[in-house]
Amino acid sequence: MSRMVFCKKLQKELPALAFQTWPGELGKRVFENISAEAWGQWVNHQTMLINEYRLNPMEQKSKDLIISEMEKFLFGEGSEPPADFVPEGDPNDPLSQEY
Repeated sequence: MSRMVFCKKLQKELPALAFQTWPGELGKRVFENISAEAWGQWVNHQTMLINEYRLNPMEQKSKDLIISEMEKFLFGEGSEPPADFVPEGDPNDPLSQEY
């Protein structure tokens, strides 16, 4: 049986992560308090942030932004997408309209 955790993000008991996915104290906090489902949501959001802001995860400034957004997304008020972000498949996306 897999380990269960009360997920701070989703506010319910869910299957936990199989291993610590992030280093240090933040990684330990994520491992102990975040479900695998919420972590998957974060990974998708993080990918969007990296693409939209054109972040280079090898640069410290980008790492700092990712860490800050991760804490907001998983433990805080949430991480907002960039102001001009349009999700894929959104009917308001000007690129998805046929000409």
